[in-house]
Amino acid sequence: MIKRIGHTAFTVENMEKSLEFYCDKLGFQKLFELHNQNNEPWIVYVKVCEGQFIELFYGGKKKNEIAASTIGYQHLCLEVNDINEIANHLKAKGLTLDVEPKQGLDMNYQCWVKDPDGNRIEFMQLHPDSPQVNN
Repeated sequence: MIKRIGHTAFTVENMEKSLEFYCDKLGFQKLFELHNQNNEPWIVYVKVCEGQFIELFYGGKKKNEIAASTIGYQHLCLEVNDINEIANHLKAKGLTLDVEPKQGLDMNYQCWVKDPDGNRIEFMQLHPDSPQVNN
């Protein structure tokens, strides 16, 4: 049976910019790179934390404009201990928040950024009375 989500994956337009965002700005760790059967760069594996990974695929050429009503991918959510701490960290790294820290309808605290390819990323601090904690 299923144990957990193994990783999420994004095809990126510019690997250097994506690695700068995910590793230098968010603090994730580049683990390794895989090459395809022609020995061309294919995937970079990035460690978020113990047992959590993001795969970055080379070769993105067309951006999809993701709206809230678009069927399919919506956003990636990263759980944090302190929403204000991560917001200040992101700003100190030169990132602009799309949504400043606020409390959502589920009582959790959130702020948002976009990666270099426009993928929406939510940072969420769980509230002890939220449905995610109490279900």
